[in-house]
Amino acid sequence: MPTNSDEKEDAGQNALISRAAVIGAGSMGSGIAAHLANAGVPVLLLDIVPDGASDRDTLAKAAVERQIKAGGFMHPERAALIEVGNVEDDLGRIVEADWIIEAVFEDLEIKKALYRRVDEARRAGSIVSSNTSTIPLGQLIEGASPRFKGDFVITHFFNPPRHMQLLELVASPATRRDVLERITAIGDRVLGKSTVLCRDTPGFIANRVGNYWMSVAALEAMRLGLTVEEADAVMSTPFGIPRTGVFGLFDYVGINLVPLVWGSFMRTLAPEDAHRDHDITADPFFADMLRRGLVGRFGPGGFYRRKAQDGGRVDEAIDLRTGEYRPRRKPELESLSASDLRSLCAADDRGGRYAWSVFSHLIGYVAAIAPEIGDDVAAIDLTMRLGYNWSEGPFQLADRVGPAWIIDRLQAEQRQVPPLLRRAAELGGFYPEEESVLGTDGVLRRAEHPEGVLALASVKKSGGRVDGNESASLWNLGDGVAGLEIHTKMNACDMAVVEQVEQALNRVSADFQALVIGSDNKRAFSAGAKLDVFIALVKAGDWAGLESFVARGQAAWLGLKYAQFPVVAAAGGLALGGGCELMMHADEVVAHAELYAGLPERKVGIIPGWGGVTQVLLRAQERSADAPTAAVKAFDLIAGGEVTSSALSAVDAGFLRASDRIVMNRDRLLAVAKARAIELAVDYAAPNRAEIAVDGAAATRRLEERIAGQVAAGGFTETDAGVARELARVVAGGVANPAVLSELDLMRLELSSMLELARRPTTLERLEHMRATNKPLLN
Repeated sequence: MPTNSDEKEDAGQNALISRAAVIGAGSMGSGIAAHLANAGVPVLLLDIVPDGASDRDTLAKAAVERQIKAGGFMHPERAALIEVGNVEDDLGRIVEADWIIEAVFEDLEIKKALYRRVDEARRAGSIVSSNTSTIPLGQLIEGASPRFKGDFVITHFFNPPRHMQLLELVASPATRRDVLERITAIGDRVLGKSTVLCRDTPGFIANRVGNYWMSVAALEAMRLGLTVEEADAVMSTPFGIPRTGVFGLFDYVGINLVPLVWGSFMRTLAPEDAHRDHDITADPFFADMLRRGLVGRFGPGGFYRRKAQDGGRVDEAIDLRTGEYRPRRKPELESLSASDLRSLCAADDRGGRYAWSVFSHLIGYVAAIAPEIGDDVAAIDLTMRLGYNWSEGPFQLADRVGPAWIIDRLQAEQRQVPPLLRRAAELGGFYPEEESVLGTDGVLRRAEHPEGVLALASVKKSGGRVDGNESASLWNLGDGVAGLEIHTKMNACDMAVVEQVEQALNRVSADFQALVIGSDNKRAFSAGAKLDVFIALVKAGDWAGLESFVARGQAAWLGLKYAQFPVVAAAGGLALGGGCELMMHADEVVAHAELYAGLPERKVGIIPGWGGVTQVLLRAQERSADAPTAAVKAFDLIAGGEVTSSALSAVDAGFLRASDRIVMNRDRLLAVAKARAIELAVDYAAPNRAEIAVDGAAATRRLEERIAGQVAAGGFTETDAGVARELARVVAGGVANPAVLSELDLMRLELSSMLELARRPTTLERLEHMRATNKPLLN
């Protein structure tokens, strides 16, 4: 099973947590158990015994299997860290757990009865938490022992627990301070979560705000006569909200949750709470959809559906007036061309009126309830960014629009202005000064940053730029460490990136002791070479330009490997093609656990050209006893073109070495990478030049047989086979007899094969299709 030193230290060898127990094996409970296992924590997963079950542990066993199929585990072998059982036979085993998490059905009496049994079985000092999002903590601990109250908190995970970074933490006045500190540390350093302390109020922060926004956005769209497509176009990109918009989000979470989740709000919110003015539980259209079983993605349809028709499929959307489905239409609203959010809200068409209505209700509501739900506006914004994947929280949006402008318009409409919004206007915003934030009490305070977190955004504010161009920059990270940031779309590599790497090799040698390659971009380390560059050169027949682009990239990447200073790649998200090659040329990689690495070049008609074949073959030989076996493994990995599902699977593939570090918290990636670079800089010596054994014609024959087998099985088209033959030529060394070659020898072969493939019409077809659709062409 892949492991790494950081995981062992955080999850098993310190005082934070050695074992956990999860009670309730539903989607959330099993997801939480899977993520604990991802972090290397052994877990006991318990559920009830179904009536008449021959296997008393069947529910917990089935839950683990569901998590394997659903991708809840970062590596299949992590499932072995989960032991299963049931609450009738095995509850006594929770005595071994440092943290016991309850994730059973949202029924107060069921939970309280379970807590009484848990309190009898657990050991002193163990932490107990509930994953509830609808029941107040005060009700959960009513009548419990003082010991239980002191050890109890709510830890509200978001679904899916593996991928959602937010963890809401709720305490009672009786909760011990060390319990809060320990859970916060476990969430941060072990599970990779951003833990936000919330008040014991309905829905805490994220769902209190998010569910209100969803209610308003849905009902205002109906009131103003928008289609679902129009509403989702407005309630997405212009607001920095995922493209699902609001109706797509209802389909995603399940419209069947409306009576449970939104119903809980209507039962627990104060009578005067403004959410009651947009009560979707009482809306006839929602009620009719539920009556018809239209619950979203997991039913026959929702606000959208995909229907089989004439041997194909057609996308449909529901008509908000008639309730009938019709073909999905592209929204056409003049306001969608607005240059910014304020201009959109000011537009005098249905889209503009809708944007202003939702936005004004949102900021009015959040500013009014903020003192009730959180300490400062930054915490509320953070929960919306992490819990709902907004790029900016509501107060950040308000600063972008302008608090004074919002107030003027609210007053013109004779609507109430919350005091917190007035205070923001007086100060010049909710974030009026550098490193300052408005408290929900109206007092300006310094922004707080967790210890051990390094963000380039902070470095940029201090003016630490050393060098750079339009695609990449070199930053002074302090302590003699430089940081190379790629800042193109998805951090794709173009010639300007290559040029900046060339410059960095000289600048770091002169002025720094080490280099870290990374950025704040959580989506990508680098998605590879920019397709537009390839396409332009190929379409122009500029073979000399293409040769120069590839050759300079090879030299720059290899220069990093043999630089006179250590290079550490801080890699998270996508590391594809040229980005994966860049990462593999570093001395070491500090990887976020969610690293998706791969060399998918075959799918666009080429092979890796910036040393990818060379480095994969070299690493395969490091792990294999003989050159023939290594050649086959390297060929299969690159010809397959698959992308790893995590950093752990990247170790299996060889994109990461077993010695590379894996961190669970993306926010700590750059800081850990910098610390490792400093360690490596002590008495650093560049590595010796590598030599690679190749098997020549014998390897070519073996690989040709594999190619023929893939064609016969339908795994390769003829175009794929042509690419694979060029790959085989490189892997075999381009020689007749076994030989030992240098990296430069193999990289010259990569270059010649790249140029050969680029001249084929099928390659341009694949490149253009991928750029247009983001999907491979099977030509």
